[in-house]
Amino acid sequence: MPKETAVYTHGHHESVLRSHRWRTAANSAAYLLGELRPGQAVLDVGCGPGTITADLAALVAPGRVTAVDTTDDILGRAATVAAERGLENVEFAVADVHALDFPDDSFDVVHAHQVLQHVGDPVQALREMRRVCRPGGVVAVRDSDYAAMTWYPRAPGLDTWLDVYERVARGNGGEPDAGRRLLSWARRAGFTDIAPTAAAWCFATPESRAWWSGLWADRTTDSVYADLAVAGGHATPEQLTAIADAWRSWGTEEDGWFMVPHGEVLCRV
Repeated sequence: MPKETAVYTHGHHESVLRSHRWRTAANSAAYLLGELRPGQAVLDVGCGPGTITADLAALVAPGRVTAVDTTDDILGRAATVAAERGLENVEFAVADVHALDFPDDSFDVVHAHQVLQHVGDPVQALREMRRVCRPGGVVAVRDSDYAAMTWYPRAPGLDTWLDVYERVARGNGGEPDAGRRLLSWARRAGFTDIAPTAAAWCFATPESRAWWSGLWADRTTDSVYADLAVAGGHATPEQLTAIADAWRSWGTEEDGWFMVPHGEVLCRV
């Protein structure tokens, strides 16, 4: 089986987890909620700090959720979230989505949020997710699409941010414009019953602008992403500082508006 070849662009710096911990099933997996039933077995691929995982576990209890990611460190954070919510129906394991260590037909629902944009072979990942999903179950995948992100007012520094980010992500072996490709990848993985949809996050209130711009400013200079950008020759530290300043400046705009679009596919097995 192919192994993961892509480098995770974001890492797990506090500025990254700040955004990941904000995610819930309601704001990040609404397209899946109508498929969830008590008693189901769910696999959550790339669970991160586990906020969506915990929501899924609450919705399918007494069914079980298996949450997987690539490191014990991030799984420990997810386990803490589940414990704080009193959830006892979640288990955690390190896994490679290209070669999942589960038998065929193990789960009723297989879910991945913002995962396929970071893997080396998204079609193989989907084949594995399909393999471990039971007949009649669903594979649900959602990814953002960086080139389709848009904002107001226009800011040259953010245009530079997008250009640098996409070059870093592709240099790491990922595909930052994954959202528009999910349907194609799912078809290539062998799915035939696919419901493709789209949704968006919008950051336009003073509070959400400050939060979104602040975490991206910090991520641009202080995270693994910043290290990769410099090491890969995509930007200098001075250029990253200028991009971070552009983020903070945009965050103070009273008319500031930022949209993050997502592609979604709900694939029935």
